[in-house]
Amino acid sequence: MTAVRVAVLASGGGTNLQALLDALTDSPLARVARVITNRPTAGAVDRARRNGIPTSVLRDPDDPAELLTALGDAHLVVLAGYLKLIPAPVVARFRGRMINIHPALLPDFGGPGMYGHRVHEAVLASGAKESGVTVHFVDEAFDRGAIIAQMRVPVERGDTPDTLAARVLEAEHQLLPKVVLDLAARIR
Repeated sequence: MTAVRVAVLASGGGTNLQALLDALTDSPLARVARVITNRPTAGAVDRARRNGIPTSVLRDPDDPAELLTALGDAHLVVLAGYLKLIPAPVVARFRGRMINIHPALLPDFGGPGMYGHRVHEAVLASGAKESGVTVHFVDEAFDRGAIIAQMRVPVERGDTPDTLAARVLEAEHQLLPKVVLDLAARIR
């Protein structure tokens, strides 16, 4: 049986892409087939190229036709630090097969503008005792799709956005590959 082809969308450094590449090495269930970005200087592009993964840089991330072409024959789409809203026709084409990872426990600390350190600053400002990571299905709004899985991370006394972000990122690297493999097993 053929491995599920995974397309990864990323805007940044690509550490979650790397976690997927590491976890899916020699996996019969899933493989990263392509990486798509809206930023030609994204570190994810370098990671993909070093691993022989085809890459695409979108000229207009809001153009559904361009994004659908870039996604090609992907079975599963993973947003891993991708900071653009997915056009509705693309969401419709991949409904139930497009997921996002978010560095907080949704539904709190999500939505437009809630990415990177902004999320961790908001968690700390709220006085929350825990944060974490959420993997959810993508829909037409930022961070509102059905939650698939979460992993909790304690907020520790003296945390800064950087220290909290580091612990949350470790959880992301654990949870995302697990969810991708679980979904791949169902898609096959």
